[in-house]
Amino acid sequence: MLRTENAPQTKYLKDYKKPDFSIEHIHLTFDIRAGVTTVTAKTVFKRENPAATALVLDGQELALKSVTLDGEKLAGNRYSADDTSLTVHDVPEKFTLEVACDIKPEENTALEGLYFSGGNYCTQCEPEGFRKITYYLDRSDVMTTFTTRIEADKTACPVLLGNGNCIDKGDLGGGRHYALWEDPFIKPSYLFALVAGNLGHIHDTFTTMSGRKVDLYIYVNHGNEDKCAHAMKALKDSMKWDEEKYGREYDLNIFNIVAVNDFNFGAMENKSLNIFNSKLVLAKPETATDADYGAIEGVVAHEYFHNWTGNRITCRDWFQLSLKEGLTVFRDQTFSADMNSEAVQRIDDVEQLRNFQFPEDASPMAHPIRPDNYIEINNFYTPTVYEKGAEVIRMIHTLLGAEKYRKGTDLYFARHDGQAVTCDDFVQCMQDASGVDLKQFKLWYSQAGTPTLTVTSHYDEAGKKFHLSIRQDTPDTPGQKDKKPMHIPVAVGLLGKDGKDMLDGGTRVLHLVEKEQTFVFDGIAEKPVPSILRGFSAPVKLKTDLSDADLLFLMAHDSDGFNRWDSGQTYLQRLILSLAAGGEKKMPKVCLDAFGALIKDTKA
Repeated sequence: MLRTENAPQTKYLKDYKKPDFSIEHIHLTFDIRAGVTTVTAKTVFKRENPAATALVLDGQELALKSVTLDGEKLAGNRYSADDTSLTVHDVPEKFTLEVACDIKPEENTALEGLYFSGGNYCTQCEPEGFRKITYYLDRSDVMTTFTTRIEADKTACPVLLGNGNCIDKGDLGGGRHYALWEDPFIKPSYLFALVAGNLGHIHDTFTTMSGRKVDLYIYVNHGNEDKCAHAMKALKDSMKWDEEKYGREYDLNIFNIVAVNDFNFGAMENKSLNIFNSKLVLAKPETATDADYGAIEGVVAHEYFHNWTGNRITCRDWFQLSLKEGLTVFRDQTFSADMNSEAVQRIDDVEQLRNFQFPEDASPMAHPIRPDNYIEINNFYTPTVYEKGAEVIRMIHTLLGAEKYRKGTDLYFARHDGQAVTCDDFVQCMQDASGVDLKQFKLWYSQAGTPTLTVTSHYDEAGKKFHLSIRQDTPDTPGQKDKKPMHIPVAVGLLGKDGKDMLDGGTRVLHLVEKEQTFVFDGIAEKPVPSILRGFSAPVKLKTDLSDADLLFLMAHDSDGFNRWDSGQTYLQRLILSLAAGGEKKMPKVCLDAFGALIKDTKA
């Protein structure tokens, strides 16, 4: 018979409850010594739920040493601890709890919490790793200010880094020293970070739009300092871009990046102390490819952008993960597009989506970007939450337009700074700032699966009208059948015989909200070739009645770089299948002509 009492439990979005206690401040002291590190957490709690008499804290793999409440060391009958929690009974309305425990970073091979690797101590706390450092309310909606005192051997750990600004450091005698870090901005525990070790670094500065000078450091293993220049440039570029595009200024005096060889994630956005896998920091022309340089630029920007979209405003619960990740992926994609080629970046983004997210959406693992249940949250750091989540933000940008989208993000930052919020809160800001009804659009957050658009067209020569009929179908996915019609932005252009756009402004965004709709364009003097889903304006599959000649015409003339590429891809797939089936014997001249037009076009 299967024993189930210790089986993982499913968590449901509908069961969310506010925490019984809030935290006003936490002061952490790390006494780092070979083999054992003692962590002392002095935390100020306040009861929020009048019915709660016991404080229950999360904790795993901790050796509890002592518990002190308002200066009084508690006897064993005042608290109880097990493998996953510490419960303190009969606590007052407001109190200071001091908990001391031992941890063994050198034995931590899960790389969650505080661990030792390559001669250095570092942390990874997202999503639930802080509970392996000390007992705490380890949930994203508990936000507070942190101060961190780190004590270690000066020879083994000359570098001591924490969140925020370093406000004190000095000698302790006996070959040991300390550093005291203060982060004045409230944050959840998953954004805590600590690094202690023997590292080299490079230094630069950035002057913010208000004139403050920020010190920038990238820490690496000794000998790798000459591989950090590109990452530093990417950091400075992203800081300037965020000011210009979103009005977001960096808020502390220092920003640190640390590159380590052993890291579960690609990188982590801990407040002011980003920790990276070294492959996403280190590069020089002799050993790195263009793809390496592009990845470094994008990930450095992504983690920096989290300072506002993830840190200053964070997730109420882990069901809302796409709130920070989808938005920040969209921000790093558009940053990379501005730094390089917009069309090439969009092509890369869509290839990632089609190659990884579309298959996930068609599999037994299909889930919406905001899932309604999970067993293990680590399993939801997925292409759906990240990449499809970014496409959902991009669709909002497309539906609202750049100006109203910016008003929406400005409102989001003003309304929710310092809060843990939901995807609904973000969409509400977009709706309030723009006046655009996004009620139906919110289905993208709860409905899984990749819609297929089937598009047919008809030209009425007598009436000079062009009819475009679009049908949407979203397949059944596990736990979801009979899908509702989505609100889908379909960006469309019409090309005349001369290869030029016929519509004013070039592109028109159609709002597909029904199962099937027909859109009529008036005053169209000649039969056009439609360019459908420009810029890949929605994460959908597309079926059209475009002929080979239409596809080649779009490949040669379309003003939209993505559709120019995608039309060529669609045509060449048809050609390859025809060649394989014994049809075409060689590359048709019309195809060569389309390539020729593309090569000669200096704007392509």
